[in-house]
Amino acid sequence: ESRRFPESNRRGGRRREVCNAFDGEVDIHTQTTSSHDTKNILKGLFTSLLSMDQKRARTMPDEENGDTTNRKKSRAASRASRDVTGSEPVQQRRLWVKDRSRAWWEERSRFDYPEDDFKNAFRMSKTTFNLICDELNSAVAKEDTALRNAIPVRQRVAVCVWRLATGEPLRLVSKKFGLGISTCHKLVLEVCKAIKDVLMPKYLKWPDDEEGLRSVGETFEAVSGIPNIVGSMYTTHVPIIAPKISVAAYFNKRHTERNQKTCYSITIQAVVNPRGVFTDLCIGWPGSMSDDQVLEKSLLYQRANSGGLLKGLWVAGGPGHPLLDWVLVPYAQQGLTWTQHAFNEKMSEVQRVGKEAFGRLKGRWACLQKRTEVKLQDLPTVLGACCVLHNICEIREEKMEAELIVDVVDDEVLPENGLRSVSAMKARDDISHNLLHHGLAGTSFL
Repeated sequence: ESRRFPESNRRGGRRREVCNAFDGEVDIHTQTTSSHDTKNILKGLFTSLLSMDQKRARTMPDEENGDTTNRKKSRAASRASRDVTGSEPVQQRRLWVKDRSRAWWEERSRFDYPEDDFKNAFRMSKTTFNLICDELNSAVAKEDTALRNAIPVRQRVAVCVWRLATGEPLRLVSKKFGLGISTCHKLVLEVCKAIKDVLMPKYLKWPDDEEGLRSVGETFEAVSGIPNIVGSMYTTHVPIIAPKISVAAYFNKRHTERNQKTCYSITIQAVVNPRGVFTDLCIGWPGSMSDDQVLEKSLLYQRANSGGLLKGLWVAGGPGHPLLDWVLVPYAQQGLTWTQHAFNEKMSEVQRVGKEAFGRLKGRWACLQKRTEVKLQDLPTVLGACCVLHNICEIREEKMEAELIVDVVDDEVLPENGLRSVSAMKARDDISHNLLHHGLAGTSFL
């Protein structure tokens, strides 16, 4: 409702301002009026403004109408400062951050928090966690601004690690750490990218030096009796939410049949050394692709076929991989001889190294067992971060509870063309005969 104050005649020659008040909006015009009318107009103006203030106060929420706790504290501090100094205090800046409870994280970040409880929450010891924080400090640290204090590096890393370790939804991560949901999502991606950029070159790399390759080969030979193996290759699948585009490419028929429900996935192919540490990764190809198709798309395949990476060396593959000049796989045909059975038995011991490494990977980082909320384009970075953190834990010999380790299931799908190298086939036959001749073959097939 608007109120227009009555205009007067021009007697007295005095100028006056007529206000049209529309819920607080004042439009000012200039006219002439008498002194008596001016008093009446001012009286009416103040009455109108008072009425508007009362109306606004009635419509405001209770928390805005009264003093908030922060305002009361600020006023009390101002009065105390004025009493002490005798002068008006400088107004403190207010931080534009919603108050949330950080009790859960503050308890776990205490130096005296029990080591076992910390490890159960973050899948690593405090020492390893602090090491990661120190190495990522320059990449993830932020500076305070005029409006808010920066989130500490330890809390940033903890948000990411706990999210990967538990696979819990972001709303629960938000409650645990006293941060907004969108902030937690951003922190996870930022820290994962920092892990990929800063830590991956250091903790996930191929042993290029001859001494490193020789050491790996000797360890695998001690396990299996097969010489010149420098890695155990395995491919696993990570479930995802059905993508909006190319959905058929990500449909995983084998997992769907096994779990009796529709499953979409992406792949992780890795080469593992005898300690269970990943030395090569290929992440992100659609789940409908077979193991040999994923291998052909990998950078490892391109480098090895160029002849410079694995000359005279083997990577031990599974039944789903083809036999190549540098990929050694078990016999797959029917009616195997004793020699071939013995070779397959020894190959299974090498393959178990890679399979168990993936079991620990998925056990440590439960996010790999659930359909993730992460966007498809961000998944390779997140999965790569999981593999790097796995390597750090393996190198530092972080023990895992047996019940956490996941039993990884093989797809057991043979490649379309399993035999692609005659020389590799002959080399495999020679290795099989040497195993039997030197008494290294097992007897589990008998």
